[in-house]
Amino acid sequence: MKKSFTLISSLIVSLSLLVTACGGGGGSSTGASGVEDSSNAGQEKKRIALVMRQNVGTFSAQYINGVKTEVEKNGGELTVFNADTDLAKMASNLDAAVNQNFDGILIDHGTAEALQQGTQKAVDKKIPVVLFDTDIKIPGVPVVEQDDQKLAELSLEKLAEDIGGKGNIVKIWVAGFAPMEKRQITYDAFLKKYPDIKEIAAFGSATNNTALDTQAQMEAILRQYPNKGDITAVWAAWDEFAKGATRAIQQAGRTEIKVYGIDLSDEDLQLMQEANSPWEATAAVDPSNIGRVHAETVFKMINGEQVPDNVKLNPVLVKQDDLPTDKKVTMGDLSQYVADWGK
Repeated sequence: MKKSFTLISSLIVSLSLLVTACGGGGGSSTGASGVEDSSNAGQEKKRIALVMRQNVGTFSAQYINGVKTEVEKNGGELTVFNADTDLAKMASNLDAAVNQNFDGILIDHGTAEALQQGTQKAVDKKIPVVLFDTDIKIPGVPVVEQDDQKLAELSLEKLAEDIGGKGNIVKIWVAGFAPMEKRQITYDAFLKKYPDIKEIAAFGSATNNTALDTQAQMEAILRQYPNKGDITAVWAAWDEFAKGATRAIQQAGRTEIKVYGIDLSDEDLQLMQEANSPWEATAAVDPSNIGRVHAETVFKMINGEQVPDNVKLNPVLVKQDDLPTDKKVTMGDLSQYVADWGK
């Protein structure tokens, strides 16, 4: 009887250990597999939250991939909170990340008005926070940013050069985003520098279908200005705007109108390389690099390293003329044709 009881006890202990080993935590994340390799054995994964204002287009996809790659490289696990352009939802997502005690928080394209309080709460709980293109200013909270005024300058100066410093242009831009506001400063200075370049129309809105909405709005502008020469060029302050404008111009057969943009992705490159594409040039920073640097900075903070208050990434002008005509180029190939790309 004693031997039988001992055997049953051993079986119960074994089953308990098996259930414990098979159990797992809940939650949705984009982190790596829960199976740890020997190099991370005994080390708890650092949980990183990426709090995004919106996830629209291939630029965002490549940025997220850069973040994810760097997080996993550091043995971490990424959870993405997407607010679908709703700042109130973004603030709520930030509060959730703070309350869930993530080891690090990345904020993408927020505003001080919506997120200052939540960011301060994270700082008070000693959770490292790193911003990307967000106008929050709190000591100890670094910001990674593209040089937005330089992005605008590169694309606008190329536009001015190509049209000989005179013509009628359409601006596609939207207020309420820190990088857009900075690009507008450069645009205002540009119009003063080139008095013979006239803005004849301006529009823009950030939605979950920005490129399609922009295309419809650009089609309306083309109907308003139906004659060749009415519009010389379009300046688009975001690649989602440039995509919509380019497609509208192509479908209307108005490819004499040239497009100049900001930001770049694989989808954008395909459009620029199409036959008779009006998209002449775009100023950009590699979105994957932005994501990697954003995540790298938060891990430096987690590890107790000193980081600068501001990490600014230098943009590059990518011209249609830079690209080969005999094959399609992707973002991964671009450094072969554009100096300084991805550095």
